[in-house]
Amino acid sequence: MRSCIVINGFRDAAIYALGVGACARDALDENELKYLYHKDGQQFIQVLPTFAALVSLESIPNISTIPGWQYDTRLLLHGQQYIEIYKPFPSSGCIKNKSSVSGLHDKGKAAILEVETLSYDESGELLCMNRATTYLRGAGGFSTSSHPFSYSKHPTNQVSAVKIPKSQPFAVFEDCTHPSQGLLYRLSGDYNPLHSDPLFAEVAGFSRPILHGLCTLGFAVRAIIRCICRGDPNMVKSILGRFLLHVYPGETLITEMWLEGSRVVYQVQVKERKRTVLSGYVDLNRLTSLLLQNTAQDLPIKVDCSSGKVTLAGK
Repeated sequence: MRSCIVINGFRDAAIYALGVGACARDALDENELKYLYHKDGQQFIQVLPTFAALVSLESIPNISTIPGWQYDTRLLLHGQQYIEIYKPFPSSGCIKNKSSVSGLHDKGKAAILEVETLSYDESGELLCMNRATTYLRGAGGFSTSSHPFSYSKHPTNQVSAVKIPKSQPFAVFEDCTHPSQGLLYRLSGDYNPLHSDPLFAEVAGFSRPILHGLCTLGFAVRAIIRCICRGDPNMVKSILGRFLLHVYPGETLITEMWLEGSRVVYQVQVKERKRTVLSGYVDLNRLTSLLLQNTAQDLPIKVDCSSGKVTLAGK
């Protein structure tokens, strides 16, 4: 499936940044104002790398139209998102997407569907790749139990397993979502009523509308850019996020980060319920000079996530 997504000037990128909490605590935050404003013109604002997941949404095939395959859309859960970034995202222009089913697995009572989307800029250069994994409750059982159907066009080891270290985190960032966070985030194009309609959410098994998983992922990667990348979003090479549990708008997110070479392993916990809701990793193109020094010599460093400053411990 091919489609063309038009990014409406700077508005789409800026509204997305607000939707994942940029400048929510401080409208003058120099680490994040660049996603919303630039003194030389709005065409120069920077784009968060997780915006890449957003532009692929409208190109995902409507699987509810597949003949003979029935499922309740209210029972659909986003299980995982994998993103590869090949060049910085433009703040405006036409993005051309090519989507295909890259995996389908019969799990008995459920089905797992993987959709891969390649996004190209107006010149035809590849911008990013997204692979969304969706868990369809009640849609399994379409093959024999002795030989359940399983198809994948990509290597099973392409995406590494996430192992959370037992050591103390390299950095920790605490951020508050707003009670209306889901309503703000949905303005970026994900209008699933699970995130806005109380009755729909109740049928799906939740006490109230839940936050979009991709919104939580946006909060986590924004924290990593702030704490590890010293505010440079172009350091991000690839992103993996596994959605473990729902988040209610208004809850506090604690992102814990561990540095393993050029990979940042992370997990996100909800402070109020003390539950892990998201885990994954972010691969970086490079490390800052101070982080390279730390990696090579095992020097203790101190990360101030509120300011984005990284210094040698004791200095």
